[in-house]
Amino acid sequence: MKRVYFIRHAKSDWSDFLLDDFDRPLNKRGKKNAPLMGQYFKDENIYPDVFFSSPAKRAKKTSIKIANKLNFNKEKIKFKNKLYDANYNDILELILNVNDRHNTIFILGHNPSLNIIAYDLIGFDENIPTSGVLGLEFACNSWVEINKENGKLLCFEYPKKLVNLV
Repeated sequence: MKRVYFIRHAKSDWSDFLLDDFDRPLNKRGKKNAPLMGQYFKDENIYPDVFFSSPAKRAKKTSIKIANKLNFNKEKIKFKNKLYDANYNDILELILNVNDRHNTIFILGHNPSLNIIAYDLIGFDENIPTSGVLGLEFACNSWVEINKENGKLLCFEYPKKLVNLV
């Protein structure tokens, strides 16, 4: 089985409209929600073998906050420039090139690219909100074998949903 967790960065701060999009930090809610999602992974005993993230400031901060909750060494997060302004092929190529010894990967990025690949891989057609987590599982032994026929939804979680469960 292969599992991929798509994670959308936490809520960003738009107070400085002159700031370049890449450099936007997390806002107050984002700083609170990113660790909440990290706690979700910890509570569900979900740990990545490989953790990829966009290098945009808000994505980087989100990935580090999640990694901290999981005691995952933040130095092992692989910041990939192509995840910042990714298209479908960029993300798919990243997945297909993961070494098959790794069974669980995290990909932290941006919309609309996460929504697009989720739709293509399993037909998931809901918006992934900020700090949202979408887990997919594929009944195969190699990343190059993932497809709609062997994929299924594992989870779709986001802060407002988790807070309502408490």
